[in-house]
Amino acid sequence: MQHAVELEELGAEIIDASRFLEQAEVLLAQRVVGQLEVIRRVFIAMLVNGHILLEGVPGLAKTLIISTVASVMNLKFQRIQFTPDMLPADLIGTMIYNPKDMEFYPRKGPVFANVILADEINRSPAKVQSALLEAMQERQVTIGHQTFPLQEPFMVLATQNPVEHEGTYLLPEAQVDRFMMKVIVDYPSYDEELEIMLRSATTSIKAPIQAVVQADDIFRARALIDRIYVDPRVQHYIIDLVVATRNPGLYGMAELEAMIEYGASPRASIFLLLAAKAHAFLQHRPYVTPEDVKAIVYDTLRHRIRPGYEAEADNIKPDDMIRQILQHVQVP
Repeated sequence: MQHAVELEELGAEIIDASRFLEQAEVLLAQRVVGQLEVIRRVFIAMLVNGHILLEGVPGLAKTLIISTVASVMNLKFQRIQFTPDMLPADLIGTMIYNPKDMEFYPRKGPVFANVILADEINRSPAKVQSALLEAMQERQVTIGHQTFPLQEPFMVLATQNPVEHEGTYLLPEAQVDRFMMKVIVDYPSYDEELEIMLRSATTSIKAPIQAVVQADDIFRARALIDRIYVDPRVQHYIIDLVVATRNPGLYGMAELEAMIEYGASPRASIFLLLAAKAHAFLQHRPYVTPEDVKAIVYDTLRHRIRPGYEAEADNIKPDDMIRQILQHVQVP
């Protein structure tokens, strides 16, 4: 009985604390047509301190979505164009010598912002990937012999083009695994594209977007998400989904054994739980259901499953494997 009362009180707090996201959605709709699922994935990652890998062809408003989210949330935004000749100093900064007092001083790079758009991340070489990896995982960067913490909230949204491979580098698995979600940005519908065309067919300067969110709103929401209840049966459901990517035979999917070269790491279980709690928060619920897990399982697992040769030969994608896993793993 006491537990039910606590959940009811938490639910009321969540409704009150999540209003800023509804206001943000209304403002975003003034600038971005459609792409609501992508926007909500950005909210989810922001609420649980995660990073997102965005995949889609050019021209699908990825930059517009991210820059508008940052404006609405009153966060410092920085877009970084990754190129093959990029150096770590171009990302994190470098030490500058001052001849007047004969001392070196740090000059901080563009990574010192709240929301980072790493555009075409797969065009940068390994040393730049390594520098970004430290920022993503440790939330700090090292310039010379000094370490500087990054300001919270801190979030990296990286984009990569799925169709153009010339001049690109394969992202290291260690880095890919640190992205909470891989979100596929798809083409707009017919009606959405018509609205985009009509909205854009003007040369007038758009009014600046109004900030309706403060960093404290995000921190308060994070504290409430930590308190969201997850039933042990849902916890086991999450583990079953992740383990099924490694040992599908245990769940009656022997045909998938040869299809998967390797499955999701334990980090997938952590992110799946966090993302499910954030999804419940967006639904104004103080507890997680299996439907919350199903809603974000594709985004959380698709980049953590490496298809084997047989899967590639039969053109079987990670999403196809996840769909089969969902059909075989028992729902609590």
